[in-house]
Amino acid sequence: MTMSIAFSGKGGTGKTTLAGFLIKYLIKQNKTPMLAVDADSNYNLNEVLGIDVETTLGEVREQMKHGDVPSGMTKDRFMATKLEEAVEETDNLDLVVMGQPEGQGCYCAANTLLSDFLGKLSTNYDYIVMDNEAGMEHISRLTTSNIDCLLIVADPSRRGLQAAQRINELSQSLNIGVKSIYLILNNVKQEPSEQLLNIIRDSGLELLGYIYEDETIQEYDLEGKPTFDLPEDNPAVQTAFALFDKIIS
Repeated sequence: MTMSIAFSGKGGTGKTTLAGFLIKYLIKQNKTPMLAVDADSNYNLNEVLGIDVETTLGEVREQMKHGDVPSGMTKDRFMATKLEEAVEETDNLDLVVMGQPEGQGCYCAANTLLSDFLGKLSTNYDYIVMDNEAGMEHISRLTTSNIDCLLIVADPSRRGLQAAQRINELSQSLNIGVKSIYLILNNVKQEPSEQLLNIIRDSGLELLGYIYEDETIQEYDLEGKPTFDLPEDNPAVQTAFALFDKIIS
């Protein structure tokens, strides 16, 4: 049975970096085959993983909408081919990027084809890791897959926790069958105070754990190096792996 794990959080919390760490963890644990889905319109999971992306599903959807089909090929066959081409395959995982949101005009037929494709694709993998934007609109495209675990990433501030609480409430309102939701505090500079922990308890969020700020991650980011390549003895990677141990059987 496929296990789906989604990340969400406001921009700048490090959710994409943590999604990359989870993928690194699953590969180490031989939890494959695995599909990584970048459902953020401002996508960069591929950069975290060091994978080049040729085509996004948003671009394919635009082609579907405009009906740019070569002669001698049905629209459904053409679009199926283009969607398959949008899957970036590597030795350890496959990656699809949702890409741009919908523009003007009717996308009903295009979205139906896209949802059907993602639903069928997801059944081929033991694990699905989704990096999602805070709004969570794209995540509902995986209509045939429930979200087993939603990891909300926040910084250790009142505003950050308020944003995490709103994401939690939004996720509960979507028909995506979330089974468990956890909060991860990221870029923590010191051990969370009792006041901060009380805010978390009052929000109804379950704290999975926290990860301290790491200068090496910042260095990799500035140098354009995939943080997926960080060594396993990096403190942030070690802490993240320990948190993932709690949710991956």
